[in-house]
Amino acid sequence: MRRDYYDVLGVSRDADTARIKRAYRDLALKHHPDQNPNDPAAEAAFKAVSEAYTVLSDAQKRERYDRRGFAGVDGGPIPDIGAFTELFEGAFGDLFGRRKERRQGRDLRYTLELELEEAALGIKKTITFPTRERCDECAGTGARGGERGRRACSTCHGKGEIKAQQGFFGVTKRCPTCGGSGYTILENCTKCGGDGSVELQRSFEVTIPAGMFDGSVRRVAGEGEPGRNGAPAGDLHVIVKVRPHPLFRREGETITCDVPVSLTIAALGGAVDVPTLEGVAEMKIPAGTQSGAVFRLRGKGPKTQTGARGDLHMRVVVEVPQELDDAQKALVTELALALRPTQRPEEAKYTVRLDALRSRRT
Repeated sequence: MRRDYYDVLGVSRDADTARIKRAYRDLALKHHPDQNPNDPAAEAAFKAVSEAYTVLSDAQKRERYDRRGFAGVDGGPIPDIGAFTELFEGAFGDLFGRRKERRQGRDLRYTLELELEEAALGIKKTITFPTRERCDECAGTGARGGERGRRACSTCHGKGEIKAQQGFFGVTKRCPTCGGSGYTILENCTKCGGDGSVELQRSFEVTIPAGMFDGSVRRVAGEGEPGRNGAPAGDLHVIVKVRPHPLFRREGETITCDVPVSLTIAALGGAVDVPTLEGVAEMKIPAGTQSGAVFRLRGKGPKTQTGARGDLHMRVVVEVPQELDDAQKALVTELALALRPTQRPEEAKYTVRLDALRSRRT
């Protein structure tokens, strides 16, 4: 059953035109297809409020509706959702950032390869990429001679839109002659061919904040291709690609590095050179350090979004000597025979546990 148009808009029967328009705007915004994609209920509601507004905003149609109800205004084809959307745009302009006559500039994407240190600590890089810029020959108008080389469109008289009648619905459409720009070009610009923009290589210094990961995206607003007819420029999306590092592995806000340590230094203690994000530092290895031991260097890892620094973890890998000669083998054998069980505590604990396991199986 069809609802009364006044009820649909939620206004009284003596509401003035301004009140009807405000009510329509609020309801149309709420149910607009752009706000509710793939929602049949919202689309139906948008159609209903648009139909009610079309009748009640027109003095003659409203008078006929008040006297005869739906019989006074029915007739003609029922407009589709596109016609109602154009009606809304004609009444209130573009409230969703979608101007037909003003085309926003295209977004640009650039993949920037960085070393792990650069991504972790932040850096400024100058990048060069192909883009389109406003033609300086015609000031972006596309016409030879700039503004003097174009005239107001004879179809829409410079408005960029025309009004059309669909049944008893009056709708506003983009002008088919000028494409919504409101102008026609007398002669195309010789430099850009009437496009209003030219292709060139552009250099831009981009700031990569500290703590970026592989695959992170740095969005730079307004640094994409320029818009047309006064529309805003697109954005530049810089995609960070971190090259594999020969020594470091990044794990969240921590950097890990495997440090090979000789058997002698692991047993007796000593100092080894280790890498950091800023260069090389000296790290002391205590006597008796086991393979797999991790030493933490506080505040030497990557920067975080809060400005703090993560940690750098150094994992000791004790390197057992290979290809020993006879004299070296004799020295190692002599050392093994001289060691007491208390000097090999891990081996002793392992032997006790292994013996317990053997006893359960016998």
